[in-house]
Amino acid sequence: MKEYGYIRVSSTDQNEDRQLLSMQEQKIPLSQIYIDKVSGKDFERPAYKKLAERLKTGDLLLIKSIDRLGRNYDEIQNQWRILTKEKGIDIAVLDMPLLDTRLNKDLMGTFIADVVLQILSFVAHSERDNIRKRQAEGIAVAKAKGVAFGRPTKEPPKDFPKIVKQWENGRLSMDEALALLDMSISTFYRRRREMNLILRNGQNKQK
Repeated sequence: MKEYGYIRVSSTDQNEDRQLLSMQEQKIPLSQIYIDKVSGKDFERPAYKKLAERLKTGDLLLIKSIDRLGRNYDEIQNQWRILTKEKGIDIAVLDMPLLDTRLNKDLMGTFIADVVLQILSFVAHSERDNIRKRQAEGIAVAKAKGVAFGRPTKEPPKDFPKIVKQWENGRLSMDEALALLDMSISTFYRRRREMNLILRNGQNKQK
């Protein structure tokens, strides 16, 4: 039997030290600790996939809390079943001693563990929904205050109209124009449309 640890944080700027310390306290070798820095919405995670391939019958998987395994109710239930029933491994959730498949393997113990798993999975899923809702509300408030999101718009070069004219007259190929402007073909056409629209609006105002 081998013991493995699984750690997950939602983004690269979050700190996994607390989970790592818990694994080290359980004497899990660093070579057998797998860390993902991705969302818990599903199990399409590089480290988790490698871990799942390595787990064998009789192995033990340790996680700090159920939300570190995932934040999707159905996915958590399904993965728990695959790991414990199909692969035949044990799972221990360090923050919830009742979720330790090594203990109480009788009918009552299994029933209690299943109920606790369902409750905690529901809580993890609900928290993810709440996080997304708070993020959406925060973005809406920020936009209402004029905060811009996304990449800053890159202004076209000052000689953009001249190069467009040379391209339209056949003096430059598309590849040559794009190289001079340092932009993609889609950006070129979008900027050209914007430029022509500005010119037309200016002409209409003069009339």
